[in-house]
Amino acid sequence: MDLKEIQNLIKFVANSGVAEVKLEMDDVKITIRTTLEGNATETTYVQQMPAQNVLPQVAPQQIAPVVAIVEAPVVENSHYITIKSPIIGTFYRKPSPDKPMFIEVGKTIAKGDVLCVIEAMKLFNEIESEVSGKIVKILVDDMSPVEFDQPLFLVDPS
Repeated sequence: MDLKEIQNLIKFVANSGVAEVKLEMDDVKITIRTTLEGNATETTYVQQMPAQNVLPQVAPQQIAPVVAIVEAPVVENSHYITIKSPIIGTFYRKPSPDKPMFIEVGKTIAKGDVLCVIEAMKLFNEIESEVSGKIVKILVDDMSPVEFDQPLFLVDPS
């Protein structure tokens, strides 16, 4: 909004007899208040909103092992179970660069086995399986970012 549009808005509100008008657009917030007693006075507040909403910073804390979300997929392989990411972070298939992978395709897993690690806020969270079965497919590349509820593994429970 430019200055001329704001001035026209003030005149319109003053002539309409309305006591207060609040207008919020993409990056501008305007409040116009008028008092209609005796002499009419106008109060106008124009506030430029920040271009980006800033989220409050959360202090890091130690997180206990996280249990993976398990859900049956709605795909042609309906007998497979999809293990999804319970948090947002970076997906790692190994506990450290010099260690072997937690699991491989074809490996049989049991309930409680560690499947991967997801790093979130400088903390490494072990993702444990809630199901037993055989790993059919690993859906995420090592060291790639993952979102909440993103499919990570396909497991054949039979």
